[in-house]
Amino acid sequence: MNYYFAKKLDMDFDQAIERVTEALKQEGFGIISTIDVQATLKQKIGVEFRPYRILGACNPNLAYEALSVEDKVGTMLPCNVVVQAWDKGSTEVAAIDPLASMQAIANPKLEATAKDVRAKLQKVVESL
Repeated sequence: MNYYFAKKLDMDFDQAIERVTEALKQEGFGIISTIDVQATLKQKIGVEFRPYRILGACNPNLAYEALSVEDKVGTMLPCNVVVQAWDKGSTEVAAIDPLASMQAIANPKLEATAKDVRAKLQKVVESL
């Protein structure tokens, strides 16, 4: 099982960030954290890196469901979505497959919620 879903887009990085944010919103996710990997690597270790952003996406209803059946599942939240620039104006978007990550937790009650999150994140990536 792959641990992510990905899609290449023929658009620049900033356009991709906007489009991903809107697609996540349509599926009930908000962005609760943003990590600018490019800026962090430049500041912390002085290296140049392509535009690369990690968006921490959270669907509050589904997060609540998961936390209600497994209190330590918060160690795996929020759902990370990566947007990274490639050559010639193309961008790649990749989202975690929560069903794959939840296999690490021995709680079968999480499976239904993980499947719901997976379906929504797949829909987001496919809609781009």
